[in-house]
Amino acid sequence: MEVRSRTLGELAALVGGELRGDPGLPIRGIASLEDAGSGDLSFVTGPRHLRQAEASRASALVVPRDLDLPGRPVIRVDQPYAAVVTLLHAFHPEPAPTPGIHPTAVVAASARVAPDAAVLALAVVGADSTVDSRAVLHPHVVVGERCRVGEGSVLHAHVVLRGNVEVGRGVVIHAGSVLGADGFGYVFDGARHVKIPQVGRVVVEDDAEIGANVTIDRATMGDTVIGRGTKIDNLVQIGHNTVVGSDTIIVAQAGISGSCRIGNRVVIGGQVGVADHAAIGDGAQVGSQSGVHGHVPPGAAVLGYPAMPVAEARRAMAAQAHLPELLRTVRVLKRRVAELERRLGEGGR
Repeated sequence: MEVRSRTLGELAALVGGELRGDPGLPIRGIASLEDAGSGDLSFVTGPRHLRQAEASRASALVVPRDLDLPGRPVIRVDQPYAAVVTLLHAFHPEPAPTPGIHPTAVVAASARVAPDAAVLALAVVGADSTVDSRAVLHPHVVVGERCRVGEGSVLHAHVVLRGNVEVGRGVVIHAGSVLGADGFGYVFDGARHVKIPQVGRVVVEDDAEIGANVTIDRATMGDTVIGRGTKIDNLVQIGHNTVVGSDTIIVAQAGISGSCRIGNRVVIGGQVGVADHAAIGDGAQVGSQSGVHGHVPPGAAVLGYPAMPVAEARRAMAAQAHLPELLRTVRVLKRRVAELERRLGEGGR
């Protein structure tokens, strides 16, 4: 798709920025400082990138309001990253599928699909499910029975919603994710593992985004909940009956066990493991590859396995590097002590 060129003045107005330079300067796209060329707009987030900005071949730059680049056309804004997000949308708008139900889609007679929703090729909508206005089901999406896909939500290819999954408004679910598979629950009866029926739901609140190949299990009873505005990266597992608060970030390959409580505005790093029934308070941060058992207080920053306060974890990690030397020293000291004891024993006879 050909991208329409825009003037620097139009872009400055779009982000509410202060323009310094020719408003008629044509801009064809946005690129990094390293890759930008003539006709590109790039961006600088702070003084640490000043040297790269000076060397960049970009025609113009988005910069913080307190950054000065004499002789370069700039758009000065309060938050360059936020401005670039707006500009990227302007240059690369998401194509809107044609509303309607594709002839190869399978929609149950009892399902309700809004006239301006799009159900694309080979998608399936199960009995008593609802697809609201402007929602988009991409090819091979399966929406099970008694589900709801909220207004303006987008489910990309091969997303599966098992029965009783509720997706709010403006939610994006990326390819291959499965919501509402059975929670992992078994009871050993002395002879075998007996499956516990999983009869609850998954609820995804408004404006959440769920990455590719994420699995979110249905509750045993009640709801597994993903809060409003929460963003989940690829390859994350969330167990049954876990409740995740609003505006939380969960990074790739994290695994959250069942019945956990994750607060609002929490950040969980990549490959974090959270044991069942753990609780992470509002605003807490959990560093990558940490293991969480029990409770992380609100606002805490933890790291390591088991997760501990960051400063403490860093000291422990630094001490680990000295363990081989420490072990050698301990062995030498043990031999010396043994020799002293032997000599004292001989002197006492």
